[in-house]
Formats: sequence, structure tokens, C-alpha cells
Amino acid sequence: METISLKTNRSSFEEVMSSPIKWLNSDPRHYQISFLGIFLFYGIEDLNWEMNWLNIAATLAASLLTQFLFTWFTNKNYQSLKSAIISALSLTLLLKTNLILVIMLAAFLSIASKFIFTFKIVEGKKHFFNPTNFGIILTILITGNAWISPGQWGSNALLVFGIGILGLAVLIKVKRLDVALAFFITFCLLNFTRSVLILGWQTDFFLHQFTSGTLLLFTFFMITDPVSTPSHSKARIVWAVLVAMLAFYLSAYEFVNGAPLWALFFISPTTILFDKIFLHPKFYWGPTNLPTKEAPNAQATQISKTFFTLKNQSI
Repeated sequence: METISLKTNRSSFEEVMSSPIKWLNSDPRHYQISFLGIFLFYGIEDLNWEMNWLNIAATLAASLLTQFLFTWFTNKNYQSLKSAIISALSLTLLLKTNLILVIMLAAFLSIASKFIFTFKIVEGKKHFFNPTNFGIILTILITGNAWISPGQWGSNALLVFGIGILGLAVLIKVKRLDVALAFFITFCLLNFTRSVLILGWQTDFFLHQFTSGTLLLFTFFMITDPVSTPSHSKARIVWAVLVAMLAFYLSAYEFVNGAPLWALFFISPTTILFDKIFLHPKFYWGPTNLPTKEAPNAQATQISKTFFTLKNQSI
């Protein structure tokens, strides 16, 4: 198993060198890693973020090491290290702390949650917390020495446009555009109704609320995680609306900083219920030739079809 994994990794590296576009299209995670890296570079170079490079390196190291160790003792799927890079970059963009041990704790909690908080489905197991979301919220609760900083992004129109376009590309690849639209439209409508129609505030104030880089990153790169969201499209839409409603309440009436992240944390366990009610094949990251215990998309679909057939026969 391990030898095959190393060959797969070497093949992936050769693919990058020979054709970057082909490599980018071979796995949606390549898009996410590239775009999150661009956002981080933009923040440091153009928005003049004061970033501690040691913290960035520690976040990457802790995420990759945790992912490697859990993978070593479970499915031997070392392609999952890509997901650890995504979590590390997301933590760097969204979570702020002055202590290196705190950011390393967040990285460990993020990755460990994927292996600890799971439930059984037809194809095997599925985790229901978004890793980065879990790591951020739990680190804030445990340490009290970390925070979400939405103000660091400003309201640059180019940034808003860039996150929107690049985020759209990722959502099309992972087929989770329904989640982003359901959340964002519901969240916008609720806030517009309250701030503009009821309280009579200026439209400019309303628009300013939705040019936050943190909110856009959440909408396009966190709540839309294809692995931890409900598998069925109808369930995802209802689920995303629930997140939006709770986020609206927390931000408008409880004045919670980073309300969408807190809302996602509390709503995430309902994925278990939605997947039990709305049966549908689980999402798997590409490519489809991974030497893991988990089935790729086509195989997962066949498993689910067999399950539905057996269930109908029993009825």
C-alpha cells in the first residue's frame, strides 16, 4: 500500500512539471491550495499584514505532521496531505494569535477532528465538522488567546471580485455552488430586511458588511467543504439556510464576532441527521486511482446504488 502511494505522489509531481494546467484540473484541492496561497500573498504584500513567518511555518508543519500520523495508522492515503495544506492556509488567513503553541494547537485540532468526529455511512465513515472551523472555534474556547479578525481584509473591490471569481471556480469543481448560494442569499436577505427595511439604515452600510474577506472566504471555501457537508443537494440547501439563519441571529442580536463560523460549528452535527434522511453517495476527492480503503466517486456511486436496490427489495 505505501509503495503504491509513493508512486502516486511521484506521478503527481511529474504531472505538475509537465503540465501545470493538467495538474490543476486533476484534483479540486489543487485549486483551493493555489487560491488560498494567492490570498495569503495578497494580504502580506498589498494589505501589509503583519505576519509571523514562524507561525505560518509552524501551522503548516503541525497540520502536515498530524495528518501524516493519523493517515499512517488508518487508511494510508497520503494524498490527504493536500487537505492538511488547505487547513493550514485557512487557519493562517482566518485565525489570529500571538503564541506559536496556540496556532499549533489549532492545527492539531483541525486535522484530528476529521478522524475523531465521524459517523458511519454506506461507503464507510464521514466526518461532519469542517476541520478548520472546528480548530478555530475550539482553540478560541480552550485558550482564550486567539481570535477571528475580519477587519484585516478591508473592503478592497479588487479583493472582493478576486475571491468571488476564484471561489466560484472551486465550487464548480466540487459541485457545491448550491451551498454557497443558499447561505449567502439567505444571510443577505435577512440582514437587508433588518438593517435597511426595518431600521432604515443606509444601503452603503449594508453593502459594507458583505465586502469582508472573512465572510467571502467562509462562503466560498469553508461552508462549502464537500466532504463534511450533507451529501444530498436538497439537504445541503436546507442545511446552509439553517447556518445562515443562526449566523444572522448571532451577528444581529448577540453581536458575535465571526458569527458565520460559530453558526457553522453548532449546525455541523446536523449533517449526521441529514445524511441519514437523504441518502446519497459520499463525495470523494480526486484522482480516482488512489490506493485507499475509501472508494472513489464512481465506486461510491455503485455502492450506493446497490444499497438502494437492497433496501427497496427488502420493502
